[in-house]
Amino acid sequence: QVQLEESGGGLVQAGGSLRLSCAASGSFFKISTMGWYRQAPGKQRESVATITNGDNTNYADSVKGRFTISRDNAKNTVYLQMNSLKVEDTAVYYCIAWILGRVYWGQGTQVTVSS
Repeated sequence: QVQLEESGGGLVQAGGSLRLSCAASGSFFKISTMGWYRQAPGKQRESVATITNGDNTNYADSVKGRFTISRDNAKNTVYLQMNSLKVEDTAVYYCIAWILGRVYWGQGTQVTVSS
């Protein structure tokens, strides 16, 4: 059993910053890729950023240059530093982890950016 617990969401004004964290716990040996997805009201869930256990990163075009993903393998934790936030970044953000070919999702944390 693997659990992913997100934290760090909230309400921020446009141009502000937030840092999301996601800690994985449970019974596993190694996490391969971790990442963040988001889903805005009325829209499909989309990938925001991913990071492999070799620290290779991938970002959605809409967040490049503003968001930074990182991970601490010793803590089984992935972070998402979000700067220069825009109203259109408002969404529920989900943590995701790939472990032995299986995908695990967090419960989601709300990020709301006001104008």
